[in-house]
Amino acid sequence: MTDIRRAVLWVVLTMSLLMLWDGWQKHNGQPSLFSPSKPAATAPSAAASGSAGVPAPAAAGLPAAGAASAAPAAVPVVSQKLVIETDVLRVSIDTLGGDVVRAELPHYLSTFTPEITDQLLQTVGLQKKPDFKPEPIVLFDAAESYRAQTGLVGTKGEQLPTHHTLFAVASEDRVLKEGANELSLRLESAEVGGVKLIKTYTFKRGSYAIGVKHEVVNASGAPVAPQLYVQLVRAAATQGGNVPFAPTYTGPALYTDKAKFHKLEFKDIEKGKLDFEKSASDGWVAMVQHYFTSAWLHGGDAKREFFANKVAGTGGPTYAVGMLYSLPELAPGASAAQEDILFAGPQEENKLAALAPGLELVKDYGIFSILSKPLFWLLDKLHGILGNWGWAIVALVVLLKIAFYWLNASAYRSMAKMKAVAPRINEMRERLKDKPQEMQAEMMRIYKEEKVNPVGGCLPIFLQMPFFIALYWVLLSTVEMRQAPWIGWITDLSVRDPYFILPLIMLAANLFQVWLNPPAADPMQQKMMWIMPIVFGIMFFAFPSGLVLYWVTNTVLGIAQQWLINRQLGVN
Repeated sequence: MTDIRRAVLWVVLTMSLLMLWDGWQKHNGQPSLFSPSKPAATAPSAAASGSAGVPAPAAAGLPAAGAASAAPAAVPVVSQKLVIETDVLRVSIDTLGGDVVRAELPHYLSTFTPEITDQLLQTVGLQKKPDFKPEPIVLFDAAESYRAQTGLVGTKGEQLPTHHTLFAVASEDRVLKEGANELSLRLESAEVGGVKLIKTYTFKRGSYAIGVKHEVVNASGAPVAPQLYVQLVRAAATQGGNVPFAPTYTGPALYTDKAKFHKLEFKDIEKGKLDFEKSASDGWVAMVQHYFTSAWLHGGDAKREFFANKVAGTGGPTYAVGMLYSLPELAPGASAAQEDILFAGPQEENKLAALAPGLELVKDYGIFSILSKPLFWLLDKLHGILGNWGWAIVALVVLLKIAFYWLNASAYRSMAKMKAVAPRINEMRERLKDKPQEMQAEMMRIYKEEKVNPVGGCLPIFLQMPFFIALYWVLLSTVEMRQAPWIGWITDLSVRDPYFILPLIMLAANLFQVWLNPPAADPMQQKMMWIMPIVFGIMFFAFPSGLVLYWVTNTVLGIAQQWLINRQLGVN
């Protein structure tokens, strides 16, 4: 038995170290040990970069939703990437189609902060590369065919400016100047089918919401009734996130006031399993990932059609989600305009809610969102008072412990009584081990005599679990934890403890709590009671320090309350 236990512990330890190393590799841009490396990204051609299936009426002669559209024949074009810089964004816009092809968020680093990186490298005995520099988070990215596109569709099949059309630059400023509050970039297409499309991107200081104005000018001699589409295109991505064992959602999503929030899995788009409201007078579409999102928003009540398609491309399949608007019929010489918002930034719940109804739902709280929302509200208020997210986590757990004090007291009192009668139970089991029926009757008599409820310690804890699971998801999904310090060596609550101090405290606390609990009657069960906290504690070595801080605080407070109750009842 000792050999088996030793083997199990070695397997657990080896797998934990393997997962830690795998996480370290992925954080540094290396391929995962458990999945094949991604093929090297190639620069998309003009055709491939714009392939997207935009649904339209049958008269337009375009593929319906769910089908891959054929890109027009590739023609030699000369495009350029325009780089726009504000205080919070660095955006690249391709003049071919006027697409947003890259968005860097300089306030959010995609790797560890320099302090964390130095500590981690020293922990594993490595030296930092002299040229090491943390990179900012990138949302739109040509390497993943991830881009924001817009264009026009003719209702009668006529060719109009699309995201395949080359645009000319009609403004010069590229950097938000000191003291200025906004910066605009104006792009004008050549006439296609007698129609010109003008896109104006407006960037505001301190904002991740980009204003996008579309002006449609009918320069032809006949009326035209165009449709405007806005879409987000991205290659399929696996479920992501920074936390092992708890992958977060990555993929398209849409929202309407009637149908509410709806996730569209890449695999469902691939199979054509699309069950969502196809048209509405409100709503938005988004590409969601852990901590960040991009979204097309429209504040008006304009009628819109939603679509989600698989898109053909030379670099492999990509997927588009978007909205299609019908513009008023334009007489010769007439024009029409529509204003939209392209959001590309962090999932800051309060700011998202102010941008559009339901946009805060891109922050994934799991199945306990009804509890997670008020818990985040309380956590946010505590942070406003304390000014530190780490201490806000500690304070919130303390408040929850106070709220559940009497419920916990009932559970701990029951466990203390169980520990007190454990010697009598063990003696009785040994004496009646060959008489199971008498053993059961005698056990029930002892429980009744000592007023012990064998399940009394489980029910109160079970009733609290939804609240603590909800808080777990709040901490897992809150972007404010990124690069947020607590004390001393904890300089980022969203990454694991560089010295594993909190996980070691967690492991010790778990083992001490087992010692406080009544011993199991069966020797094998008792061994498992000691092994499971070790396995559970080792898992926490890979978890973000904010989550470990929450569990450590909860466990230590539980131990303190249980110890006090044990003393009150005279249980050692």
